[in-house]
Amino acid sequence: MGRIVKTHSTYIEGLIDKLRNIASDPRIQTITPGVIGQTKNKNEKLILRISRETSTGYKLIARKGKCYQEVFIVGQLSIEEMKSLLLN
Repeated sequence: MGRIVKTHSTYIEGLIDKLRNIASDPRIQTITPGVIGQTKNKNEKLILRISRETSTGYKLIARKGKCYQEVFIVGQLSIEEMKSLLLN
């Protein structure tokens, strides 16, 4: 099971619960939520999508309402496995 690094005092609503589900996969080592920002568009539900692959895993973008937050995942997963985790 991976660990979630909590370095910020603010997270998008529902993000930590979703990250706990992802962290329960044994191939995940660390999940680090990053910068929060504002967008022009509005999403009603929490959406997680893969932004890009990094040297150690993946960078995700979480969006809800008019906010977005970067999330960095360190782990040994293929892109298909990562997409499957995000759907659960």
